[in-house]
Amino acid sequence: MKNQYTKYYLTFFYLCSTLMLFAQPGATDETGNLESTDAPAPINDYIWVLALIGLILVFWKLKSLQNEKMDLKTK
Repeated sequence: MKNQYTKYYLTFFYLCSTLMLFAQPGATDETGNLESTDAPAPINDYIWVLALIGLILVFWKLKSLQNEKMDLKTK
């Protein structure tokens, strides 16, 4: 039972922590390398879509595992 809740807690923690992991603009640098602040890439625009797809896949996998267990019990 504890193992089941641990999986849910870890999933919840992972989904909430990804909202804090946004791209930050780099420091100003005279050399023009990766630290320039020209235009930061908006990589966090559709993070909620990825989280939603991930949740759908998790529930889909859990449902298939549950159906598999039920099939084994009926045999």
